[in-house]
Amino acid sequence: MTALNRVPSLMARAGTASALTIAAVGGSIVVPGFAADASAATMATKALQVAASKKGAPYKWGATGPRRFDCSGLTLYSYKKAGKTLPRTAAQQYNRTHHVSARNRKAGDLVFFHYGSSVYHVGIYAGKGKIWHAPKTGDVVKLQKIWTRSVWYGRVS
Repeated sequence: MTALNRVPSLMARAGTASALTIAAVGGSIVVPGFAADASAATMATKALQVAASKKGAPYKWGATGPRRFDCSGLTLYSYKKAGKTLPRTAAQQYNRTHHVSARNRKAGDLVFFHYGSSVYHVGIYAGKGKIWHAPKTGDVVKLQKIWTRSVWYGRVS
C-alpha cells in the first residue's frame, strides 16, 4: 500500500490536524484544499507564539511594540511578525477579519470584546478559553481566561 492510499484511513484515525502534519512531513502527499488552511494555520500559530513571547511586557496606551503594547498594538505586532498587516485599532481589526462563531474559533483567532456594537478590546485566542492580551494601564501582557460572553471572534486571512 502506498502512502497516498493510506491518507484517508490516516485522516479518519488521526484527524485533520495530524493529516496536515503527515502531508507536511511526507512532502509528496497532496491533500486538495489544505494548502490555504495550512498557510493560515501557520500564520496564526506564528502570531500566537509572538504574542506569548511578549509575556510580561508592560501595557502602554498607543504602543505597538516591541517592548510595550496596548491591546491592538499587541495583535498588530504579532501578526506583522507572522507576515500579515492589520489596521491599528481593535474596531478596525474586527472589520478586517473573517468573523467566526465561538464554536469554530481556533488558536490564533482574534477575540474582540464588545459592549453593544462597540469593540473595546482585542486579544489572541490561545485555546481552552484563554487569550494572550495587553489588558490595561499598570498591567502586562499575559495569558488570561476570557471573562465574559460579550466577545466576537475574527480570523485573519
